[in-house]
Amino acid sequence: MPAARRAKTARNLRKDIKTMEMLVILAAISLAAVFFFVRGVSEEGRKKKRLREKIHAAFGSEWSRTYEDEELSGIPGFYEAHRKENQIDDITWNDLGMDQIYIQMNHTWSSAGQEYLYYALRSPALDEEGRKKLKDMEKRISWFSSHEKEREELQVLYCGLGRSGKYSIYDYLGYLDGLGERNSVHAVVMDVLLVLSVGVLAVSPPVGMVFFFFVLFTNMFTYMKQKREIEPYLVSFAYVRRILDFVKKLKKTEISVCTEEWQELSGLEKKFGKFRHSAVLGMRGSTTAGDPLSILMDYVNMILHLDIICFNAMLGEVRAHVSDIDRMVELIGRTECCLAIASWRASLKNGWCSPEFGGDLSITGLYHPLLSEPVKNSIRAERGVLITGSNASGKSTFLKAVAVNALLAQTVHTCPAESYQGGLYRIFTSMALRDNLEGGESYYIVEIRALKRILDAVNADPSPVLCFVDEVLRGTNTVERIAASTQVLKSLHRPGVICFAATHDIELTRLLEKEYDNYHFEEQVEEDDIQFNYRLMPGRASSRNAIRLLGVIGYDQEIIREADRMAQEFLQTGEWSTGRSSKPAGDAG
Repeated sequence: MPAARRAKTARNLRKDIKTMEMLVILAAISLAAVFFFVRGVSEEGRKKKRLREKIHAAFGSEWSRTYEDEELSGIPGFYEAHRKENQIDDITWNDLGMDQIYIQMNHTWSSAGQEYLYYALRSPALDEEGRKKLKDMEKRISWFSSHEKEREELQVLYCGLGRSGKYSIYDYLGYLDGLGERNSVHAVVMDVLLVLSVGVLAVSPPVGMVFFFFVLFTNMFTYMKQKREIEPYLVSFAYVRRILDFVKKLKKTEISVCTEEWQELSGLEKKFGKFRHSAVLGMRGSTTAGDPLSILMDYVNMILHLDIICFNAMLGEVRAHVSDIDRMVELIGRTECCLAIASWRASLKNGWCSPEFGGDLSITGLYHPLLSEPVKNSIRAERGVLITGSNASGKSTFLKAVAVNALLAQTVHTCPAESYQGGLYRIFTSMALRDNLEGGESYYIVEIRALKRILDAVNADPSPVLCFVDEVLRGTNTVERIAASTQVLKSLHRPGVICFAATHDIELTRLLEKEYDNYHFEEQVEEDDIQFNYRLMPGRASSRNAIRLLGVIGYDQEIIREADRMAQEFLQTGEWSTGRSSKPAGDAG
């Protein structure tokens, strides 16, 4: 074989080998790509499966979420943005421990849902329109309770929507005005100058070089300053974007009770086309940080301010559509609120009922939802109710249970009771008050202010009021307390007002027997033990066990005998006597 032919054959062989090597490398790369793709799809499938299993297991279970302080401060965001007359005031909310009840009920997966649930609990129905909304809520809750597949599919979407972070979206929307008027004129001008500097560089390199680096460093310096200003708002814009994505996915769900909401949400979502286009660049850093393309885009943005320009465009869109964002949050939150109530109902092992509105207040088998093993009681109130009994006998818990039942009836159409019937009431309490140290007010001043707000509400509006007072005017002396308590409680005895009051002052049961029905709780003291049955009994309390309880705790018997003697003498004479003087041990005088 000629040498030239052998050389050509050798070259062809080497070429074929290289081709084979390239094919092998490409095949390896392709196989690796397929492997990682399949692995990614498989992992995504496993994640979705675990999420569905988590959602399935969570329904009807007690939730044990951990809340950060900053998250808790953002939960009232929707409520704060939608304040209106006759919502539950702070005193009543705190007296009833509604934060703890809210946490028990908060079976939500998104910020929109948990913020709307809080708003719902502070916004009781008070008129016919409110009653219709409760009926509509009941329809949705019942539907979600009985349609497991559709419910879980929707909850998966709410998990994808997620939470807005440590602040409410309304915190961010409320601060938009702090950014002032923004436009992209300066950024566009600087980009144009940068392009011109490249042209000058081609004509006159020394001048172009100076021009180019001057514009470049100016852009980089101003970029960092503006980036810091807008960074906090990217969180809220990211949540708005997730809302828009969430709404698009809702179209694929078949939730018959939400057809109208889905249609309205779809119409609202279409208004945000410009926002979506701007978000492609403006939101990249906040959603895809860490990948190579994102790192490259960070440098591009630093030089050309593209994300700043897009942010300004998004800011303009958000400002123009704040009311539309608010409406979307409301519709989305209201639906998940119904999902959460359905789950909460299923978690109430001691039972629940839907309320009936109309007629006198009548509740059977009522209990407080935070108690794991409650003693259930029943009450029918045609007028005021006065409850007596010793400390720890159950008075305060009973008052709170009645108030919570009434509040939940008018907010989430669910009562921890066997049956509930009543009107639509404005609900007020004066119960778990404290000294206002910062304001320099004593307990008594805080208490009479709390009572006056109830009287003012009754006098200002004839619509029905249901109020609860625990230990009336406990912050002052006995004589004035009884006199003032009698008149305050008498003033709350009028048409349209039902007042529940608890007291240690047995005198009030006789002074107010024409205005209030008497009930009591009692206990039994046996040698060194005390037993409470927590059963509501008709009539006034007749037992006097406060002094006997001193013996249970271990007080000296001489103290107990003398205290009992003084009490008996006062009941007979109406006057207090200190009795025999006692001398310290060892006194020979």
